[in-house]
Amino acid sequence: MYDFMLPEEAKTIVLEVRHFIRDAVSPEYIRAMDRDEIRFPREFVEHLGQRNLLGLRFAKSWGGRALPWTAEVAAIEEVGVLGTALCCAYVMPSIVGEALDKFGTETQKERYLKPLLAGKLIAAEALTEPRGGSDFFGATTRAVKDGDEYVITGQKRFVVGAEGADFFIVYCRTNPDPNAHPHNRISLFLVERGPGVDVEYRYGLMGTRGGGTGRLVFREARVPAENLLGGINMGALVFNQMMIPERLTSAAGALGVRGSLEVAARYSDKRTAFGEKIRRYQAISFMIGDGITKLDAARALVYMAARAVDTGAPNMRRLVSEAKKFTTDAAWEVANIAMQVMGGIGYTDVYPIEKAVRDIRLTQIWTGTNEIMNLLVQHEYYGEVLADHSDRRNIEDDAMHANETEKVYVDEDQERGL
Repeated sequence: MYDFMLPEEAKTIVLEVRHFIRDAVSPEYIRAMDRDEIRFPREFVEHLGQRNLLGLRFAKSWGGRALPWTAEVAAIEEVGVLGTALCCAYVMPSIVGEALDKFGTETQKERYLKPLLAGKLIAAEALTEPRGGSDFFGATTRAVKDGDEYVITGQKRFVVGAEGADFFIVYCRTNPDPNAHPHNRISLFLVERGPGVDVEYRYGLMGTRGGGTGRLVFREARVPAENLLGGINMGALVFNQMMIPERLTSAAGALGVRGSLEVAARYSDKRTAFGEKIRRYQAISFMIGDGITKLDAARALVYMAARAVDTGAPNMRRLVSEAKKFTTDAAWEVANIAMQVMGGIGYTDVYPIEKAVRDIRLTQIWTGTNEIMNLLVQHEYYGEVLADHSDRRNIEDDAMHANETEKVYVDEDQERGL
């Protein structure tokens, strides 16, 4: 985020995070993750926790800094320069922390949220199942009450951080009634790694490597009843809230693609062809102009969405979904612009552009595909535009021939009930 967009306390945080990213994460660490030699960057999260840089928006009593979302998204953009795997590790305490902060008991917060924000516990979120992706409420992983415990059976996949997590938040079906409304079927549980909880498969990913993405298998895993988070069959309510940090952090992290555009711009100022720096050719300089325009537009939308969440604006969910869709699409375009500017060398591992392309592609898929974002955006917008707007000018009346008799919306036979 640009300084003029941020309050003073946010500027200070951004500098702290920027200097950490510059000084505490070596290039070899990034390379080792991309080679899958590091299975999960635990020490990275621990160091951030030691510096009080995790979950910045949570209360100081739980280990946060009580900052607004506008400060947190600015910090996330800085971490996003490192790529999606490390950015995921950074934002997971914010995502999981949302469920604990909004729906957890004091005991649950003390046991899980406080050490999570201190970097002493690693958490992961178990949403997707092998049988379905966007069909979240069709979850088949089930939790059955047995005395003062729940017994969980099923599978979750694409769990980012599964390899390193000490505990998981897991959505399970708790209402077996086949006629139950989908939103009244599931519940959320805090599940610690242990007997009956196995990470059985780590995926070979195109990008976002080293983040420990895997499949979880629950074989009659026993969970204390007090680890129910948010109430029985209340998982939909928690999920609805969780989608705010899920998607806003995805959008903010994607802004880290600015690093690729900067590399390409510097390259174009050094590389010569036909006796000129290639930036002197419009074919190159106009691509840079397009790239920074897309990036600035995306940054503005992310900031606006963050402000909407901070103020509880009625259209905040639409703006968050727009930010996730627009920013990740823009990031994909910017990464490809950077590669095109650099030509063949950008396609090699001599520069980090090819890694950015591999990483960013996933952001258009996770936390709800961008097609799902469009579905949500149009639904929210229709609700807004079809509401009462009697306090505004009706511009339909400004047409030259604003004749109501020509505005036919229903077939006449249908209108007469024929």
